[in-house]
Amino acid sequence: MCKGILEKVTPDRKQRKRVLHLADELVNKVTLEAEKEGIDAEVRIEGSVAKDTWLSEEPDIDIFMRVPSTLPRETLGTICLRIARKATHGSEQVERFAEHPYLEVTANGIRVNIVPCYRVRQGSWISATDRTPFHTDYAKPLLNESLRGEVRLLKRFMKGISVYGAEIKVGGFSGYLCELLILHYGSFAGVLKAMANWQEQRIIDIEGHYREREEEVRMIFEEPFVVVDPIDKGRNVAAAVRKEKLDELITASREFLKEPSQLFFYPETTRPLDTSRLVNVLRTRGSTLVFVKLENASTIPDILWGQLYKSQRFLRKILQQHDFRIIRDMAWSSGEDISILTFEVEQHILPLVKKHWGPPITKQADCRKFLEKHIGASQTLSGPYIEDGRWVVETRRKQPDVVKLLTRTLRIDKKHTDLTGLYPQISFSDSEVLINEEVMEFYSINQGFAMALTEYLRGKPIWLR
Repeated sequence: MCKGILEKVTPDRKQRKRVLHLADELVNKVTLEAEKEGIDAEVRIEGSVAKDTWLSEEPDIDIFMRVPSTLPRETLGTICLRIARKATHGSEQVERFAEHPYLEVTANGIRVNIVPCYRVRQGSWISATDRTPFHTDYAKPLLNESLRGEVRLLKRFMKGISVYGAEIKVGGFSGYLCELLILHYGSFAGVLKAMANWQEQRIIDIEGHYREREEEVRMIFEEPFVVVDPIDKGRNVAAAVRKEKLDELITASREFLKEPSQLFFYPETTRPLDTSRLVNVLRTRGSTLVFVKLENASTIPDILWGQLYKSQRFLRKILQQHDFRIIRDMAWSSGEDISILTFEVEQHILPLVKKHWGPPITKQADCRKFLEKHIGASQTLSGPYIEDGRWVVETRRKQPDVVKLLTRTLRIDKKHTDLTGLYPQISFSDSEVLINEEVMEFYSINQGFAMALTEYLRGKPIWLR
């Protein structure tokens, strides 16, 4: 089976010629525009195309402009970006941001990233992107034809189970990390077997930077999965991998080794529930799904997703502080103008009365404070009284309605963003809080959200049979 997958993901001669011709053409154009600007740039092809580990169906060309380290940092986002724009004039252009701006271009149907970085000695990094040419120079001579095929299998497997990509939205495995895993374990099957037998913390140090000094690695890196960068011992290549993505790879590896299937590489496309079926699912589920619909400002995807995840955590905490039991939650974004945070809670409206436990009667000072606070207070419904050796009071909940709680929180946060953790790239003042079937109108007109909500309600990974 893997042989058939490998044939499918390996570029043929015609595809290689087309991609390499475009890459060489753009290198020449960027070089020419840099010369016109008086910038001494070394322009190189990097990434999967340079190392020949790209997948036939998804070629990405990374072109790096290595400029002198004497140029000011802001030059990377001004002059270098201007060079990239001029070199790709007439193509679709989108400004992206990693540690500094770079240009994403669609040329002849192929995505191209033109990234500025500094021309430095190894280890003397000024920008995070300075490492990339060294990554290419390290991995390229080590990856023979057989290993390049193993990398392609691993990448396709990770894409199929949705753990591929180090960007904030995904929090998964980068292409370089895939290459290092293959170099370490020797094959696609070797990586999966290692993942299936995962230990609590795993350290991969291909170049032996910390040989016989494992405790030092644990002190430097906090992540459960550490892959020491061969060209920079102070960097964990796996730092961007979120724990849930690592867990998904571990469990998917076990399932694949037990029962291999092409579904791991090419899962079936999710078919959204039709509206009548969705209504039935929401009504019979027994919980309350709350949708916080937000308007995005025009911003860079990594910034948007970083703010979405932080806002999701903040609102989750607010719900928990008000005793709403969260079953699960989800963040979704169109990537353009609309984002939705979904929280599934057990109840829409909590009981008005809440039992609040005070201190043990043995703690006299704490007991006095508790009694002074609650005796005769407007929120006190019953008590204080003693139960199991503690003072107890029954109080009135401040906000038992989940919709009113979130609506009030979002309105307040518009005035106090510095205190709440909500962010300016998302318009919370224009937010809308919907529950259950109230989301149907948006669901019916947005295919992306419909697929995401269907997958959420299904819950089970698409590869788990």
